[in-house]
Formats: sequence, C-alpha cells, structure tokens
Amino acid sequence: MVLGASLLFALLLLGGFAAGYLLVDIPPANSAATAQSNVYLYRDGTQIARDGEVNRQNVRLSRIPLPVRHAVLAAEDRDFHSERAVDPKAMVRAAWNTVTGKGRQSGSTITQQYVKNYYLGQERTVTRKVREFFIAIKLDREQSKADILEGYLNTSYFGRNAYGVQAAAHAYYGKDISALDTAEGAYLASLLNAPSAYDVAAHPENRPRALARWNYTLDGMVTENWLTLSDRAAMIFPMPQSAGPATGLSGQRGYVVQAVEDWLTGHGVVDERTLARGGYRITTTLERGKQHAFAAAVDRHVMSRRDSGRAADRNVRVGGASIDPASGRVVAMYGGIDYTRQYVNNATRRDYQVGSTFKPFVLAAAVEHGSVTRDGRRITPDTLYDGTDRRQVLGSHGPTGYAPENEDNVSYGPLSLRLATDHSVNSVYAQLAQDVGPRRVRETAVALGVPESTPDLTATPSIALGVATASVLDMAEAYATLANHGRRGTYSLVERVSRDGVELELPVVPVRQAVSREAADTTTSVLMGVVRRGSGTAALSAGRPAAGKTGTAEGDRAAWFAGYTPELATVVAVMGQDPDTGAQRSLYGALGLPRINGGGAPAAIWGEFTAAALAGRQARDFELTVAEGGDESFYSSGDSSADTSGGASGDAYDDLSAGPSGAPRRAGDDPSVPGASEEPTGDGRSAGVASPPNVVGTGTGTGTGSGTGSVAEGGVPVDGGVRTGGGTTDGRPSTPGRTGGRPVDGGPDGGRDGLDGLDGWEGRAPDGTDGAGTTDGRGGDGAEPQGTGGQRGWQAHADRR
Repeated sequence: MVLGASLLFALLLLGGFAAGYLLVDIPPANSAATAQSNVYLYRDGTQIARDGEVNRQNVRLSRIPLPVRHAVLAAEDRDFHSERAVDPKAMVRAAWNTVTGKGRQSGSTITQQYVKNYYLGQERTVTRKVREFFIAIKLDREQSKADILEGYLNTSYFGRNAYGVQAAAHAYYGKDISALDTAEGAYLASLLNAPSAYDVAAHPENRPRALARWNYTLDGMVTENWLTLSDRAAMIFPMPQSAGPATGLSGQRGYVVQAVEDWLTGHGVVDERTLARGGYRITTTLERGKQHAFAAAVDRHVMSRRDSGRAADRNVRVGGASIDPASGRVVAMYGGIDYTRQYVNNATRRDYQVGSTFKPFVLAAAVEHGSVTRDGRRITPDTLYDGTDRRQVLGSHGPTGYAPENEDNVSYGPLSLRLATDHSVNSVYAQLAQDVGPRRVRETAVALGVPESTPDLTATPSIALGVATASVLDMAEAYATLANHGRRGTYSLVERVSRDGVELELPVVPVRQAVSREAADTTTSVLMGVVRRGSGTAALSAGRPAAGKTGTAEGDRAAWFAGYTPELATVVAVMGQDPDTGAQRSLYGALGLPRINGGGAPAAIWGEFTAAALAGRQARDFELTVAEGGDESFYSSGDSSADTSGGASGDAYDDLSAGPSGAPRRAGDDPSVPGASEEPTGDGRSAGVASPPNVVGTGTGTGTGSGTGSVAEGGVPVDGGVRTGGGTTDGRPSTPGRTGGRPVDGGPDGGRDGLDGLDGWEGRAPDGTDGAGTTDGRGGDGAEPQGTGGQRGWQAHADRR
C-alpha cells in the first residue's frame, strides 16, 4: 500500500508537471515600458505632483563591463551559468524560512526574476509563482544564458525610478554603464536587493546596511574567482551622487512624493516596483494652506537670512512636520529648500541627534512609573535635584562614571525638575533617567512614537540628553501623543489610494493609551513653562496656549523646537550639513549668529507657522489632568494677572518692541549682548543656588528702589519683594513677592534684572547709565547691586542638546 501510494503520488506530480508545461505558454512582455504616472493630491483634491514614468534605456550585454555582470551574479545568483532555470531546493528552503519566521525569501534564480519582471508582475500569489516556474523552464530552453542575463539587467529596478543598469548608472553615478568600475558595479548590484533601503544618498542612516551588502557582493566575487584579493582589499566604497529629479518635483513636491512612497511601501500597501510602474491616484493627508504656511515661515526666519558671503550659511538645512493629534494626520511637512537642489528629505531623515527635545519623555516615564529618587522621594515636577555641572550620575551602587556637562558649564545648584526643564539642565536629567531606569525611559519613548529601531536609542543615562537620531516626523508623532493626553495612533500621510478606480486597503491601527493621561498631562504642564518663561519663549508668537521643548545636538550640528497646542503638534529642526561631502557641520556663525539654538529660529518658525495654521480658530486651553505635584506653581493663587495672554502683558520681556518673529523682543534675542543666548529665560527668577530655607536677602540699587525677599527651599526666590518707588516689574503685577525685569519708573530709566546664571539678579540699565538695578534673593549674602549700564540684561541659560 505504501509503495502503491508513493507511485501514485509520483505519477500525479509527473502528470501535473507535464500538464503545466503544456498549458503555460510564454506570454508577451508586460506593459511596464508604457507605465502611467502616479498622481499625488492634497487632502482637498488639488494636485501636488505627478511621478512614476518608467526610466529605462536598454543596452546590449556587450556594453556592460564584465566586472559589473559578475557583481550582479555575486549578489543575486552565483550559479547562474551552471544551474537550471529553477532551483527547487532553493525554493523549498526559501518557503520554509518564510513560514518559520526567518524572513521572507524568494528562492528565485535570475531566470525566474527576469520572467517576473518582463512577462508577469510583482504580485505575491501562488498562481503567479506556478506560472513563473513553467515559463522559466521554457525560456531557458529557448534563450541563451547571455540573452536572459541581458534581459534581466535591462528590466531590473534599481531605485530612483531607474529600470535597467544603464538608467541606474546615470541615476547614481552620472555616467554611461560602459564607464562603471568594479566598486560602482558592486554598489548597483547591491541595490537590487532593496533599492530604497540601500540608497545612502537618500537615506544616510542606512549606510551600514548598504556597506554590508556591498561587502557581501565583493566577497562573493572573490569566492567565485572573479576578483583578486589584492584588488578587493583596495576597494573604496563609491559614494553615489545625489539624485537629479525632474523639475516637476521642485520645491516641496519631491519631498512629499518621496515621503508618501516610503509610507506606502513601508506599510505594505504596495511594493516599490509595482508603485514605480505607476497608475495610482494618491490622496495625502497634507493640507495645502498649512503646507504653504510652513514654507513661508522657514523662508522668513532662515532662508531669507542666509548670505552667500558667509560660508556657514551653505550648510543650513531645515526640516519640519506637523500632526493633528486627534486624528494622527500629517497636515504639513517641510523637507528642504528645494527637492531638485537638496535631495535628502530633512523631515524624514534619521541621522541627527534630537537633543533635549527627548527630555520630556524622561519626565513622562518618571510620572508613568511613579518613580522615586535615590533617597526615596516621589518624583514630581517640584522635586529638587542637584544641577551642578559635570555632576556624576549616581546609581544604586554608587557613581556610574557618567558626568555630563551643562550648557556653557553652568552650575545651577539645587533646583526643581520644573526649572531644570525650563533651563534644560543636563546633569539633572541624566540623574533623573538613572532614577527612573534607562530601560523604562526607552520603553516610554517608544510607546509615545519614537521608532524602536532608532539609532543610539540605548538604555543608559545618556538617553536623556537626546543622543538618539529620530526624524523630525518621528518626534512630531511622539509629541502629538503627549498633546493627545497619552493616546497614540500611527501617523498617516495617506488618506486614500486607488488604481483604475479600485480603492486599496490602508492599514488601520486603533488608538491606544501609550502612557497614562496623568503622565502626559503632567509633562504638558511642565512644557508650558518652557514656552512661558524658559528657553522656548519665542514660541509665544503663536498667540495661543502652548507647550514645547528646545534642543541642541552635540557640537551644535542641529537645533530643534518641538511643541504643541491642543490642536496641533509641530517639530522644527535646523541642521548643518556640508553640501559637497554630506558631512554634518556645526551651525556656529550661520545666519550671522554666534550660535543657533532651539529657542531661536526653530521656535520662531514654530510660532509663525502655528499662528498661520490655526488662524481663524478660537484659541483653546489645555484640559489637563495632572499627577500629584504636577500643577504649575509659579503664580500665587491671588495673582489674577498670571500669564494667560500669550505674552501680551509683557511677561518675560524687557521691552515690547517688535522682535524678528513678530513677538516682543527680549534683550536675550540680541546675540551681540555679552552672555546673551538665543534661548533666553524669561521668568526673572534665578536658577537657585544652594541656601537654607527662608533666608532673607536685601539689597539696594544704584538709583532708586530697594527690595527684600525670602528664599524658598533650594534657593529659588519666589518672594522677591517689591521695590520702593519702583513700580511694577516688567509687566508683572505688583503683588508682594514679584521680581523680575525692570521697575517702570525706578531710577533714570529703570534698571533691568537679568539672570546671569551664577549670582542671581544682575541689574542692567537700558540707556548706558547705571539705572536702578537690583539683585535679589541670591541666597547666603542676599542682594548684590550690579547696575552695569548700556547692556540689556536677561542673560540666559542656553539649552544643551
């Protein structure tokens, strides 16, 4: 019975094979050569761009250098010349690996791949695979290996809309295929495996993967005796040129097309080769008005301020993205000055550190997990930490060996987490990450929206300082989750996709609670202080309640502002990149400024864009449910003039003259002021130097006015006193206990109080005379009159990473 069953099975297989061979004919070539365009639309149906025409120029095999042919065989099918058209063992092995979760594999020979490219399609179905099997067998009998290889090299897709090696040679190296050398041929061969993933010019973050594939190809050539070891050792990776897209993709259009294609292929809606053949009508989530507003804001605050005579201005790049927190729709995206001039999309690239914009995730993790300090205190925004510069992080077993620097090596002494967030104090946040647990911090960031695969997202205390290299779009999603009270859905760039009138199914990810509402809202409460009085006050130009955080990458290679209103989450980054080599460069000296920080151009862009994007909509307050200790405590309950006007009261400014962003100008906005920073603090409070509770400080200025005040725990003056005859202080109400800014009528023109980061209050006169400058509440020795005329105060603590 067993023997009979076996014979019957064998006969059925033979019969099926014979029937398939007889019934399946070699069809005519498919219509890829005459593919349609893809059409990309705004959400309102107006057209953004057309793309997708197949770029191909067939060449004879004799024109393709032998090393290039060998590189393709080494990468894709080393036994091509000796094997049959199909390899059943490889197909079974690939099927088994796919089923067992070892990755999707095809097991196809070059002959089978050619059949799929030229005669069939890219759909993954059993029917197509069966037809491919029999057509390949017939084709192998009717055509020579040389003909099949020539056809394969002319039909394969290499990315950048290039079909065939000739188009690929021009797209990546700007030369004819006959001029390609072995190293360049090996790179093109490597692209066949994953064209977009291995395009290192478009995706610099994927360079390690591309290098690994390139090395695999060259090593295969050595194994097959197609390349000598000495020649292999001399090979240098041939960096491809930036793409030269059609002018129809100029401005922001090309960036949009690239990002949408990545979204569609990355979410499995359609594969890359099929999409490149065209015919799709793609409606994006982008809103035309908001898209134009973003470009206008970037032009006003960055691009129009560049000077061709300044070398540093050649390196300036800008990326931005804005998301509706409630829906997860990406409503605007800024990829760069022009896709035809700067090919890399600055909104989606993942190779710049996010800096201190990562710190809110650490605070959210602390609240989410009910974390405590090393001495057992519950961590809240009012928890005191030591802000000493280069303070070594302490773990459960003592010092960890990690001692991060604060910006400009400023030591703050004891201060609350709220103030540490305002001033972006590295030493505090590194210790906070250690207290919470770096792994918990990483998990919280991923839950909020930072991709788990983000480079340098490591579970160490340094994670708090933003060494990870998430994209602008990634960070916008994470901040949108905070704005949405901790609820997260996957962001979407695409509203609808159809082809020939048939709608394609888009992925639907249900909204889930990534972190508790209390954790998200408490973080929002603290970030509102950053905008109101900390390093992000330029964002007040939006004229709405807002929360946000500034950030600066290591070496000042990028400056970030990430923020949100209840209706919109937006992230802006200014990056430095050498246009010739692609290397990251410092932003020192760019736009004529000593440095660019997140509170400068990025926050100004954010403010202008947000105001324009939400124009005509009534301003909404945040509806927050905060954890215990998470309430804003700067203003007393009797202070009816608390900062609710978006800065109109003069809060945090030294005068109300118009600044470049349209907001009142602070002296700290002026980089010519010694000690001034592009990220001014504006609450008129010192960072807090160690002192015992309730020590009274007194002092008298050089003009008129005097003040007394008590110092709260940790040395943070909360009751600075009111100057005699000095009027109110910089737009603050005259409620007892208010300091900060200038007396309206004190002294010749009134002294200004500036935060110098070390000695508390430093009085400044606005007109070159020694006005009524008063310092107050420094701790042990009380006030210290300064009165250095001619300079505007508000010396600020710049944000660090």
